[in-house]
Amino acid sequence: MSAADQPPADAAVIDVTGLTKRFGDKLVVDDFDIRVPKGAIYGFLGPNGSGKTTTIRMLCGLLTADAGQGTCLGFDVRNEPEQIKQEVGYMTQKFSLYEDLSIRENLDFVARMYRLDNRRARVDTALEDLGLADRAKQLAGTLSGGWKQRLALAACLLHSPSLLLLDEPTAGVDPKARRDFWDEIRRLSAEGVTVLVSTHYMDEAVQCDFITYIAYGKKLIDGPSAEIPKMVGLETWRVDGPDLAALETRLKQEPAAAQVARFGTVLHVSGTDKPALDALAERLNAAGPQRWRREEAGLEEAFIYLMAGSRDNFSRDGEAAA
Repeated sequence: MSAADQPPADAAVIDVTGLTKRFGDKLVVDDFDIRVPKGAIYGFLGPNGSGKTTTIRMLCGLLTADAGQGTCLGFDVRNEPEQIKQEVGYMTQKFSLYEDLSIRENLDFVARMYRLDNRRARVDTALEDLGLADRAKQLAGTLSGGWKQRLALAACLLHSPSLLLLDEPTAGVDPKARRDFWDEIRRLSAEGVTVLVSTHYMDEAVQCDFITYIAYGKKLIDGPSAEIPKMVGLETWRVDGPDLAALETRLKQEPAAAQVARFGTVLHVSGTDKPALDALAERLNAAGPQRWRREEAGLEEAFIYLMAGSRDNFSRDGEAAA
């Protein structure tokens, strides 16, 4: 991208409205809007089959939207897909590099695809930055999930993109690999790289600056991650003590307890009618034997609450959105 083509520093890196995509008679993404600020880590959350992957593919130029408009990296998402693909780093949900090539060979191949000059130097830098140098000759197919993840990220970064689109990048890897991966994401963000990442993990969602919830093709809510529970309007009480299973059954009959979720050895009881929920909590706390304590609603409570009110837009035959 030339300097003349660069968006202003304060412009959104992604700014789209009304994105819509059908596959046959299935509406997979329905009138979707998103605006991602430069340098942000933007979380993209939703259950399986909600259209997250389809949306990411429309944003990076791999799919053409049936309707909607907007830009990614200053390029039109419907009319300039080739330019977008040259400038974005896209990490697919499934490992997509060659398992019968070594780490170095895979990175060299990607560098050739982008027609990069100084290929060897760029590959060497990528190997060092992602901690892959000692394994450079190892076949990709023999790597564990965490090392495959590092290789895939290294491939995404070879051409120095200013935007990363990461589709559930930590699915199936161990906790340490996830933690190492997020350390790298925060480092890239600090350097000005914008990151849109889809995830199912709440401990990852809280590390995002902004979050969008999508369910079955429809955006439910978006905003700064710390403000999402307040935007949903949830009040939450934390309950611990004996006989929680019996209490959980009872609470599901109480209108004020719109949501009852088990978190290890405690219950989180949430609702949007604060006076009614407070009255229920005070009455049951006085009766015992459980202990009730007010708790600030978190992202996980908000996520469960939003999903509970969503309707699957696919038929009953087991199909799911991409």
